[in-house]
Amino acid sequence: MSEQNEQLSLEAHTFDTVMWDVSDNILTITLNRPKSKNAINLIMANELIYCLDYAKQEGDIRVVVIAAAGSVFCAGGDLKLMSGSGEESPSTVPSRGDSSDISRRIRGLYKPVIIKAQGHVLAGALLMICNATHVIASDNVAFGAPEIQRGLWPYMVMASLFRVVPRREGLDFIMRGYRIDANKAQQWGLVNEVVSADKLDEAVAQLAGELASLAPGTMQLGLEAFYMQEDLSVEDALPHLQEALMTTIASDDAREGITAFIEKREPKWS
Repeated sequence: MSEQNEQLSLEAHTFDTVMWDVSDNILTITLNRPKSKNAINLIMANELIYCLDYAKQEGDIRVVVIAAAGSVFCAGGDLKLMSGSGEESPSTVPSRGDSSDISRRIRGLYKPVIIKAQGHVLAGALLMICNATHVIASDNVAFGAPEIQRGLWPYMVMASLFRVVPRREGLDFIMRGYRIDANKAQQWGLVNEVVSADKLDEAVAQLAGELASLAPGTMQLGLEAFYMQEDLSVEDALPHLQEALMTTIASDDAREGITAFIEKREPKWS
């Protein structure tokens, strides 16, 4: 069976580096390598991608939340892998990609993706931050791209970072490898909302619930159109957006939304 036609199942596999939960149309993926600061190894990258692919497959999943266990959200790529040191794992999740595919999967999901940043976000973890639709961070969180201090450079991060942050500030950020606090990250556009640690769960749950209550089919069509047009000129984008508009107008979501408005009731999305 080809990867495109494969029917994915979370229950059928043993996960080693992430935990998952599905509730109220929301899939929560929790990075679970706290002793390694949730650094992304090959197993974690594959398990995360599998969960994202499952979310795309399942129409009932309307929102994805990416959270983390421990005091650090994610320290980026596991440097042990770069030094040639691997590790065994009980994971039974089939291979679907590596760390270079994570940002593509988040962007190609066409569903809201919320990052719940309870701890520091470093290096390659910025790929998740920059490609998610929403980021809510605790006020004690720092963001950094320290690669230069290890003789490395955040090549993959650059593809997304400068779509979010101001060019001059972002370039200095990666050239010197320093950290910024959550408030500065919000000023730069890396974060939507900064809350105290004791309010983080509530803030994420409220946002996820609100997004999950909105027209799911239209949300997917709209996000697909957003990513399609972001690098096009206005003249090139308009025909594609017109086509997306016509598709949306003819959709079940639009019919239900308009009917509910006329009947003065809350819509019931299929």
